[in-house]
Amino acid sequence: MVTWPLFAEQFMNQKLILDVLRIGVRIGDVDTAMEWLGSAKDGVTVGREDVTKALESLMDGGEEGEERRRRAEELGMKAKAAIEKGGSSYLNITLLMQFVDNYKVGTNA
Repeated sequence: MVTWPLFAEQFMNQKLILDVLRIGVRIGDVDTAMEWLGSAKDGVTVGREDVTKALESLMDGGEEGEERRRRAEELGMKAKAAIEKGGSSYLNITLLMQFVDNYKVGTNA
């Protein structure tokens, strides 16, 4: 995954992708949030060369690229297991549906 945070929680998502999950690369050195309407104070901070460099790094067939792909595949398998019957996400959505089905209007049951 290539990260290019612009505002809000995207900077935290970048930290998750790069530092915790270690499955991505960043585009340039984006560390300043854009204004809400999408206009950066100093203009575009990422150029064509930054995008090219990030994509080449991401697609690198070297040891680092292989390790990144291995981790991404492992996380994909975990995500798939979570949504299958008996998985954590499957269980959570089942419990939510049961709660909604059993909820009585005007009570906290």
